[in-house]
Amino acid sequence: MKVIAAYLLAVLGGNTAPSAGDLKEILSSVGADAEEERIELLLSQVKGKDITELIAAGREKLASVPSGGGAVAYSAPAGGAAGGGAAPAAAESKEEKKEEEKEESDDDMGFSLFD
Repeated sequence: MKVIAAYLLAVLGGNTAPSAGDLKEILSSVGADAEEERIELLLSQVKGKDITELIAAGREKLASVPSGGGAVAYSAPAGGAAGGGAAPAAAESKEEKKEEEKEESDDDMGFSLFD
């Protein structure tokens, strides 16, 4: 990733065809290690190609990739089963909240930090 970032920085800086030396110089300026084999691999893959076309092609490929965060399909039970099961669950959650509030108030041990 850092080699790609260095390549893009060089292109943004006006160097339309950065060399391995250019990328090494950029990486060393920020204290990153320059891996020769990765630099050569990147340069061989982008040789003779326009960076804007490469980015556009990458965006098209990423558009078809699921990005996660999809909603889970859930169907509520039909009929009276939904109404009967919801009431006890709501009562239990209210009891839990009351218990939590009591525990929090006991944490001050009878004095306040700002007294």
